[in-house]
This record gives sequence, structure tokens and C-alpha cells, in this order.
Amino acid sequence: MPEERTAIAVHLGGPSALVDVVTAQKRGESRGIWSCCSVHPDVVDTALRTARELDTPVLVEATSNQVNQEGGYTGATPAEFAAALSEAAEAAGLSPSRLLFGGDHLGPHPWQTEPGERAMAKAREMVTGYARAGAVKIHLDASMRLADDPPGALDEQVAAARASELAEAAEGARPEGAEPPVYVIGTEVPVPGGEAGEDAGPVVTRAEDAARTISTTRAAFRARGLEAAWERVVGLVVQPGVEFGQWRVHEYDPAEARALSTFIEDVPGIVYEAHSTDYQKSEALRALVRDHFAILKVGPALTFSWREAVLALAAIEQEWLGGRADVTLSRLPETVDEVMRRDPVYWQSYYRGDEAELRFARRFSLSDRIRYYWPRPEVKAALTRLMANLEAHPAPLPLLSQHLPGPHRAVREGRIARNPRELVRFHVRETIECYTRACGAQAGPMESNGAEQ
Repeated sequence: MPEERTAIAVHLGGPSALVDVVTAQKRGESRGIWSCCSVHPDVVDTALRTARELDTPVLVEATSNQVNQEGGYTGATPAEFAAALSEAAEAAGLSPSRLLFGGDHLGPHPWQTEPGERAMAKAREMVTGYARAGAVKIHLDASMRLADDPPGALDEQVAAARASELAEAAEGARPEGAEPPVYVIGTEVPVPGGEAGEDAGPVVTRAEDAARTISTTRAAFRARGLEAAWERVVGLVVQPGVEFGQWRVHEYDPAEARALSTFIEDVPGIVYEAHSTDYQKSEALRALVRDHFAILKVGPALTFSWREAVLALAAIEQEWLGGRADVTLSRLPETVDEVMRRDPVYWQSYYRGDEAELRFARRFSLSDRIRYYWPRPEVKAALTRLMANLEAHPAPLPLLSQHLPGPHRAVREGRIARNPRELVRFHVRETIECYTRACGAQAGPMESNGAEQ
């Protein structure tokens, strides 16, 4: 395996695109980079194709829960995930050198119920695996309390010491000839996947707290002799005042974040990383980048767009092909809901209400907990049938206009074919382009692939 991991690392892109963003920000330029925090194959494929068409780098990050040495909930180790990314880039026609692989929230999060020594040993093993697999951006997150930690919030110095321990592991695992990774520190982040409730709004990080996180973590790095690694810390995770709940979005307010955004201007080599930027308006994304929240993380909004498109196709299928004796319908919406009700582990603690309200939330919530269920075999089979039905019987234009107006316009303009997979890809790309524009890239026309006039 070491030889395979080294080869993967060599063929993926280095951290220069991230360093360039930081350099540009310190020159006063409004430049950023967005991070695809989704491991859904179709979403990742669209991100890679969009990067190829716009000639931009693309950053794809997996979390400690998604991908780790035990497989995470994707079933993939870091090496396996990196290999899959490399293969996907080749299939999409994107040079692997334009693909940046990162690890998000790398720390003991998957093992919080275990004692500190054991949980940190597993976290070190995970970070080592990411570094060996070619991760060029590593978010060190040891903020969570472990089983034998005192009650209450984890002491910031303990969190910093554990983060430096993980950095040490990454530094020692770099494949021969590979560029060293860059690091993101800080733990003041929104709730992963969105708020469970709707009442509380986000509290913007105070500038003095951001300063303390930097100084505390720098001291922890120095204590381990990691001065060289500290020079590669490029990002600080803070709360800029963005979040989403089940049914609403907390919009970015530049005035509320002014003190925070001003503070980082005088900190050399570091910009902010903003988590949970999902569903922010285009102008808010541009304002975030302008205000030095230069790394924009997005995940659920991408799978939300993908789900919008496939459920729209299911509605088209029902309208267009329902009642035909020669067609077996996919029953995709019914199938995925049946699976979610049978195994509620990924949504039960997030959704509240009676059965009708729960059914609505499972289908439409902004937190998009449905995203955990698309890989299930019966759901994948239903999706395959849906695509096959609409490939064999292309949707008529009036139904496209009704259910997928953006892809409908693209079909009419000859930019894409009336193929269900291209319709889905275009819908997801519309979300991605909001981020590419905010980060300074110019969105271009989606390539035509046998498109109809």
C-alpha cells in the first residue's frame, strides 16, 4: 500500500492554489477558493467538470466521519478516496494537478466516546493516512471533549496541544517528493449539517478570540518544534455569522463581522475559512470573500441541488410515463423515504413534528439529511431505473420547463442535451457557479454534448 499511496500523492495537485489565494488576499485582492465538502460521486463529478471548463483548480474535502482508516460512513479509507478522486478527475478530463485533496475536521471526532489517549491514537492514524494519500490541506480539529475529559467545554490549550500533536503526525507521514501540506486551525464552527432548531442565530467570533486561538495554537506548535509547519498555517476557522436551519438561512451581515474581518488584515499568511456557507445569496458569498473569509466551504447545498434535480425528474417521470404498460416506474421518492423510515439514525435527532411534518422534512429540509441514504442499494437501483426510463423516453420540453427551468433553458439554447444526467449536472453546476464567481473565476458556458436546438 505505501507505494500506491505515494503514487496517488504525486499525481494530485499541490497546495499552491491555496497559497496563491492567501497571497492575493494580503495584496488587497478579493480572491478566494471554494471547497466541495460533498463526497457524492455525481456532485464531485460536476465540480471536476466545472473546474475543467473554467480552467480553475478545485478543492475536494472529506471529513473525519466520511473517510477514515475504518472506512467512515462512505466505506472509504483516505487512500481509497484519493484514488477515486484521481480516477474521477481523469474521467472528467481534468488534469489531476488541478485537483486538491483535503481533510476537514480531522481529529478525534469519530471516537469521542473513547478515552483521550485511545481516541487521539486513532486520530493520529487517520491524519497519517490523509497525509500519505496526498491531502494538501488539513483542518486540524481537536475541539471535542473525549470520554475522560472534565465536564464542560474543552480547554482551549488542550485543544491546541492536541491539534499540534496531529500536525506532527501529518508532518511525519508526507510521501517522499510530495509538497508539504498547509493547515487550517480553529474550531469555532457552525453545527455540521445545520442547526437542529430554528431559534438560535449564529454569534460572530470576536476578534480577540480569534487572536487568542492563533497565539495559543502557535505556542503549541512551537512546543513540539513545529515552527516550519506553523509557517504553512493558511486558514483560521471562525464564525462569520452564517448558518442554516431546517427552513431558514442566517444571512451574512458584513457590519456584524467588520471587527473580525479587519483584524485578520494585519495577520500575515492567514485568511479565514468559513464553514456552512450553504444557501447564502451570491452577493453574500462575494462579500465574504471580500472580507477575507477566503475559503468557502459548501456541502449540503450541493447535495440539496442534486436532490432537487433528481426528484424533479421523478415528478417528470410520473407525469410523462405513469400509466404506461411498457414502463416500470422508478418509485424513487417512495423508495428513499421507505429506507429513511426503516433506518432513521441520520435524521431522527434533527427533525421534529408529527408524521406529516417528519415526512416533509425528510424530503425538503435544508439540512438535507436525505444525502446519507442515496448510496443504499435499493435507492441506487431506483435511481438507475429513473435515469434509464428518461433516457429511453426523453422528457418533453413543457415538463422540463415546469420542473427544471434552468436546464430547460440550457436545452433550448443548445448548451446541453436532453439527457437526464446532463440535466442534473447542469442544475448542480448552477449552485457551483455562485461560488466560482464569488471566488473570482469567470463562469463560462457549459459544454455541449450532443445538445438539441
